[in-house]
Amino acid sequence: MSKTDMKVFEKLESEVRSYCRSFPTVFKKAKGYKLWDEDGTEYIDFFSGAGALNYGHNDETLKSKLVEYILSDGITHSLDMATTPKAEFLQTFHDVILKPRKLDYKVMFPGPTGTNTVESALKLARKATGRTEVISFTNGFHGMTIGSLAVTGNSMKRKGAGIPLTNAVTMPYDNFIEEEEELDTLDYLEKFLEGGGSGVEIPAAMILETVQGEGGINAARLEWLKRVEEICKKWEILLIIDDVQAGVGRTGTFFSFEEAGIKPDIVCLSKSIGGYGLPFAITLFRPDLDIWAPGEHNGTFRGNNHAFVTATAALSYWKDDRLEKSIKEKSKRIYAFLEELVSKYPELKGKVKGRGFMVGISSEVDGLSEQVAAEAFKRGLIMETSGPKDEVFKLFPPINIDDEGLNKGLEILEQSVKSVVKEPVTQ
Repeated sequence: MSKTDMKVFEKLESEVRSYCRSFPTVFKKAKGYKLWDEDGTEYIDFFSGAGALNYGHNDETLKSKLVEYILSDGITHSLDMATTPKAEFLQTFHDVILKPRKLDYKVMFPGPTGTNTVESALKLARKATGRTEVISFTNGFHGMTIGSLAVTGNSMKRKGAGIPLTNAVTMPYDNFIEEEEELDTLDYLEKFLEGGGSGVEIPAAMILETVQGEGGINAARLEWLKRVEEICKKWEILLIIDDVQAGVGRTGTFFSFEEAGIKPDIVCLSKSIGGYGLPFAITLFRPDLDIWAPGEHNGTFRGNNHAFVTATAALSYWKDDRLEKSIKEKSKRIYAFLEELVSKYPELKGKVKGRGFMVGISSEVDGLSEQVAAEAFKRGLIMETSGPKDEVFKLFPPINIDDEGLNKGLEILEQSVKSVVKEPVTQ
């Protein structure tokens, strides 16, 4: 079979393409934490589909269930009709995830992507409260459709909307202004809620990520998250946690907010909730908020039965605490490794950020993080950057990666850092 000419993408695909510019090869095969291109070159995947492949590529348990279902002529598309796979997912999700955590949520299928779940959450919050405004936080990222963009901080992505983005107020995230140690960002926020002259109305909701993925791997302190919940309860504001990227084990627990001991009013899940990389999203909310009229929010592909099958199979990994313990143990090793890198290579001018398997190093040196990621790709490690200036190179290995894969990936990362800091970095 002839190799694919990269020019086909340059000639026929829109300029909007991005990841294929960072990883300029044609991928053909994937398994576990590995990818192979058409030349047979092997890569270790510390990208995991931007958090959509927490269990790696082509997990055997998930794949066998999916293949079995397809071969049995199981229903693929059903809108929101009742199907066997949907019933099995709903019951398993309740029994394995919600009930043990004492979480009482209704489940909504808003459409197949992260921005779909965020849009439904914003719409529901406004419908339930009768208010229009939503408070979001600096460097937050919540999706690419108009409502989601309105609560997203990234200026480049916001400009893509082409129209004014309204009905949202941005407040500073935890430690947004690091040099001002005495500034409590939530004291600042509360002054706006209390002040009759602040110009900020009591909002329908606050929306946030407990660890900001695209915004620079900024991890909110647990006490900060607890106080956000307290403020929301005080002012009868709905708390929306966007767990699209940070959820499903990425930070160490199934939901990223578990360690903070909070119970959001609404939770947004997508990416790895489908388990296999199939498009899938759900919105969770308190039963008393379930005030939708039938069909008031819908979507053609909200009944992705293939994703119901793989999502249910993936929940088998959460029936006991073995995976969670493994994530936490490996997370400590990853964090310690990154701290050692920062100490060993002061040229990085780096700082370790994040939590669990959602971590990275922020460099004060312009362009250095991008150079590290590019060098890592040349050496067979796929990873990306994040932050307003791409100042963070981030690690998103599969949460079930084995010791061999993790150690090899970290070894390539150190080689890449060493190679980059040896050369003068272009300012």
